[in-house]
Amino acid sequence: MWIAGRGQSRESGEHRTLNIRRILAGTALLAALTATVTASAQPRGGRGGGGSPFGNFELLIEPVAEGIYLIRSSASGSITVFESDDSVLLVDSKFEREHDRYMELLRTVTDKPVKYLVNTHIHGDHTGGNIRLEALGPDIIATENARRHLAATQELGLPSITFDDHMRLYFGDHVMDLYWFGRGHTDGDLVMHLPDAGLVLSGDLFAGGDPFVRLIDYNGGGSLMEWSDTLENVLALEFDRVIPGHSEVTDRARMQAYLDQIVQMQDLIREMHSAGRAPEDIQAAITSEFGRMAFVVLPGIQNVIAELE
Repeated sequence: MWIAGRGQSRESGEHRTLNIRRILAGTALLAALTATVTASAQPRGGRGGGGSPFGNFELLIEPVAEGIYLIRSSASGSITVFESDDSVLLVDSKFEREHDRYMELLRTVTDKPVKYLVNTHIHGDHTGGNIRLEALGPDIIATENARRHLAATQELGLPSITFDDHMRLYFGDHVMDLYWFGRGHTDGDLVMHLPDAGLVLSGDLFAGGDPFVRLIDYNGGGSLMEWSDTLENVLALEFDRVIPGHSEVTDRARMQAYLDQIVQMQDLIREMHSAGRAPEDIQAAITSEFGRMAFVVLPGIQNVIAELE
């Protein structure tokens, strides 16, 4: 794989200290959120389904295109698999407890070694398997912000290659542009664009779900008010299909609808805040209008209000 960088793409540097309890709290809340989603699923025929906005409960692997596969369930973030002539690149690593099962599924489609792992962001349902995968020898790639957060909570399974705004990878027949477009779900969300395939991997900047699911993790540097600008940058790319951080493969129209909902939230919050409404009233109005899981804020809505002041 050839790596070309722009901005300050570089090998990772020294660890930086952050508030460990805050980062762990973010991971715990996301885990609780996905557990709630999982609990709402009613299994059918052993394959899951039912009420979960993230789809099937059982961990499954499915083809996306030639040499591209998606490993997903409603229990945690998805893994996207890219296969070249001699190796495999994975996007995200799910929870550590899922490692054995997703490796078992991976080996049903390829026996090639895992040489590269890309982390879309910091949360444990996307990075929890890093340590066990690192033992297999892959380079781990993430934004510099994501590595900084991870380095505050662990010494193993850290990204060894980071970038600030853009990095281009050549993996097999794929050209992969990795971008950091700004704050949203966290301050280290990575977007992968495959221009020749018309495909975007959004991480939890667009988690998917029906209805939509959204966590604004201020402890992880997230921002509801900046999220819309970040997604506008993503939608400026040329693509037709999207692999969300959770859920099935979808299209750019669905991502546009996700952005439109964020803008509607922002407008309603501004209107109610200008009218002097209490934060708890604003929280109730947003969740009533858009759904409880469409507006999960860590550590609370006051952080959204603070962005307006």
